[in-house]
Amino acid sequence: MTSGGDSVQPIVVAGAGIGGLAAALALRAQGHTVVLMDKVPALEEVGAGLQLSPNACAVLDQLGLLDDLEPFACAPDNLRIWSGGTGRQLATVRMGAFLKERHGYPFWQIHRADLQQVLLRKVEATPGITVRLGCAVQDLTATPYDHLTCGFREGDAAGSQHCKALIGADGVWSKVRRLVPGHANTRFSGQVAYRTTVPVDAVPGRWSADPGLWLHRDSHLVHYPVRGGRDLNIVALAEEAWQDERWSTRADRDALLRLFREWPSDVRNLLAASNEWLKWALCSVDASGPWSHGNVALIGDAAHAMLPYMAQGAAMAIEDAAVLARHLPQDVRNIPAALRSFERERKSRVSRIQKISFGNARTFHFSGPLAFARDTALRLSKPERLAARYDDIYGWTPDR
Repeated sequence: MTSGGDSVQPIVVAGAGIGGLAAALALRAQGHTVVLMDKVPALEEVGAGLQLSPNACAVLDQLGLLDDLEPFACAPDNLRIWSGGTGRQLATVRMGAFLKERHGYPFWQIHRADLQQVLLRKVEATPGITVRLGCAVQDLTATPYDHLTCGFREGDAAGSQHCKALIGADGVWSKVRRLVPGHANTRFSGQVAYRTTVPVDAVPGRWSADPGLWLHRDSHLVHYPVRGGRDLNIVALAEEAWQDERWSTRADRDALLRLFREWPSDVRNLLAASNEWLKWALCSVDASGPWSHGNVALIGDAAHAMLPYMAQGAAMAIEDAAVLARHLPQDVRNIPAALRSFERERKSRVSRIQKISFGNARTFHFSGPLAFARDTALRLSKPERLAARYDDIYGWTPDR
């Protein structure tokens, strides 16, 4: 593969999710032309809520998006941690003004579709970025005169696009990852996430007053407001032997209630408040594997999909976009070396956060003496101290 940095050729970004959209904006800000491809014919509202911690908001501010996002975001003052066995509160974690003052940026909770739409509108309004939907990237090949060609399929037809690099932002089931030798396949965690949103007016006020994290044996529950406080996002996670490669599929509410049959009745009533549940298998991609090969690099879930037990999946993709662009100035001459440098800078941080997520997956689902020890430690912890545990994660900014 070529090592040249022909400025006339665009960079192709595969995948128009959060990471791909952010990468397109960040690369364009460096002066590159960008072609953003996605296999879907239209970008639809998918997913549910997600959390934008201060490190993610630092990048979104650099991209000029915070003002556009604020009407859709919620900035809770506290996170409350509860026992799913007894129904009692275990701890409070300071958020809101405390984290903004500590790190300079807010901690927001937002619907994934709202974030994606704000990013997409910015992309579509930015000259130098072309969005091509219904285009599935297939390969990247060298051509005569030291050029690269990205092959894709558009419907039943094959097509090609000259480019100087290919960035795989195409998610946990990435096709671009096939072009990076030695990368491990996606791994199923043995856990499944059930997600829904309900109008806040449809459930008792206690559920939307503060975000909640509920811990129980082999399962846990998260809830928080999204869409400017109009809807409540509910995520129920449990150990279950089920796998599916689709982003999401419809779930049976009664099956979910059976999984949570030992939980307090008010929690079960909350779960019963929605008939529209989606579920998907929680999978990961080992962050220690290779992320780049020649003029190809992976970002976000394609490189390092992680379990949602640190709420950093979207944040890591957004961070990747900013750091990738910093390593690819407009006059970059050796793109493979720049992509290797990007990988080296990012890998240790992402691997550490992925490891924390795996650790939380175990801790959240403890039972017996381990759960008792965990709950006791939480009861004895001050709200500010719990919030400060992740200073090194939340305090990251693109220029550090």
